[in-house]
Amino acid sequence: MAPFGNVLDMIGDTPMVALGSFETGPCGLFVKLENQNPGGSIKDRTALAMVDAAERAGDLRPGGRLIEATAGNTGLGLALVASQKGYRLTVVVPDKMSQEKIFHLRAMGAEVVMTRSDVGKGHPDYYHDTAIRLAEKDENACFVNQFSNPANVLAHEEGTGPEIWRQMEHDVDAVVCGVGTGGTLTGLGRFFARTAPEVEMVLADPEGSVLVDYLRTGAIGKAGSWLVEGIGEDFVPDICDLSLVGRGFTIPDREAFAVARDLLGREGILAGSSSGTLIAAALRYCRAQTERKRVVTFVCDSGNKYLSKMFNDYWMLDHGFLDRPRHGDLRDLISRPHAEHAAVVLAPDDTLLTAYGRMKLYDISQLPVLGDESVMGIIDESDLLLAVYGRERAFGDQVRDHMVRDLTILDPGAPIEALLPIFARNQVAVIEDDGRFLGLITKIDLLNHLRRKVVPGL
Repeated sequence: MAPFGNVLDMIGDTPMVALGSFETGPCGLFVKLENQNPGGSIKDRTALAMVDAAERAGDLRPGGRLIEATAGNTGLGLALVASQKGYRLTVVVPDKMSQEKIFHLRAMGAEVVMTRSDVGKGHPDYYHDTAIRLAEKDENACFVNQFSNPANVLAHEEGTGPEIWRQMEHDVDAVVCGVGTGGTLTGLGRFFARTAPEVEMVLADPEGSVLVDYLRTGAIGKAGSWLVEGIGEDFVPDICDLSLVGRGFTIPDREAFAVARDLLGREGILAGSSSGTLIAAALRYCRAQTERKRVVTFVCDSGNKYLSKMFNDYWMLDHGFLDRPRHGDLRDLISRPHAEHAAVVLAPDDTLLTAYGRMKLYDISQLPVLGDESVMGIIDESDLLLAVYGRERAFGDQVRDHMVRDLTILDPGAPIEALLPIFARNQVAVIEDDGRFLGLITKIDLLNHLRRKVVPGL
C-alpha cells in the first residue's frame, strides 16, 4: 500500500469481517470495522464530508470556527478534520458522554461545552439547542448541524454504501443500522434502494428511544433513558428517512453491553456501546430467519472510549448489568468485595504517600487499613490533609500513626437500617464476618442498591 498524503486520506475503505463465533441461525453476519478510521469511528466520514461541503458553499473562512452538537464521535471526527484544515472547533455534548471521549476531544484542541442529558429537544439546555445558540452569537462560526446536513447522508450514499456492495461482492440481503442523526441509515437506504432494492434496511434502536415505535405507529411517544452512546433519539432527525426501513428492533442497554463485551471476548474486536446495540439487533434478525441471508452491520467506533464504562466490571455492577451471587444480607451492598481482591486496602506500615497514590489512582476518598484479616482503622482524604498540611515530610509517615481507629463494624446479617446512623456521622460501614474483613459500604453503595430495586439499569 502506497503512503497516504495525510491522515484525512485514510478515512473510508474500512475492512469487512465475518463473525463466526455467534449463533446466527441460518445467516452469515458481517461487520464493517468503522473503528479503523483514523479518528476511530464512522463519523470521520461525515465530518470530512460536511466540512468539505461547507468550504464549497463558502460558509467556512480560513481560521473559522466550527460548532456542533454531538454524542462524541462526530466531534472527534470534526476535531480530526479541523486540526488538519486549520479551523477552531466547539463541540456541545450531553453529560452522559464517557470521560475518554471528552479527554480525547480536548486533547485534539476542541473546546467542549457540556450540557444536560435529561432534557429533550426544545429545552434551552438540550445539547442541540445549546449549539444553535452558540453559533448565533458568533458571526465567524459555522454550525455544522449534522442532524439536518445533506452532506451527512451523501457521505454514506456515495461512500459507505458502494464500499459495502463491493466488499460483499454484490451479495447482501440486509443491513442493520442505528440512528443518531439518520445519516448512515438514510444514505445506505437510498444507495441500496437504487442499486439493489431487495436489500432490507433494519433499524437497531436503544430501549428508551422513540424511533422503533414511530416506525410502527407513525407517532412520536415519550422518550425514556438509555446509556448506550451515539444512537437513539427522542425525535426524528430531519435527514432520517424511516420509510426506507423494513423492520426495527428495540435493544435494552443490558443486552447491548453484553454483546459488545462478548464481541471482544469471542472475536477480539474492541467495539463501542452502539456497536453492541447494532450487533444485538442483527443477531435477533438472523435468528428469526428460515433461510440463509447475508447480513451486514457496523462496529461504529472503538471500545477504547468506553473502558471506564461497559468494559469496567464495577461500573456494570453498579448499574445492575452484571450479576453477583445474592446473599440476602449486607454483602449484597458491598461494591468491592475483599474476597474478590476488589477492595483497595493499606497495610499499617504503608506511608501516607502510598495512601495518597492509591486514592488518586482509584478515585476513592477512604481506605481501610488491614492487619491480618480484620480492619485496624480507616484513613480518608481529610485525615491525610490534616497530617501533611504545613509539614509535607509527613507523607513519609506510616499510615498507622494517622488512621482513625474508632470504627463501626457490622455483621453481614445486620439490617440495612443500621447503616443510616453510620452515614449520619459521615463514616463508612465496615463489614466483617467473625473478624474477617468483607468490604466497605458507603453512601453511594446504598444509593446504588436502592436505585437498582426501583429502576434496574438506570
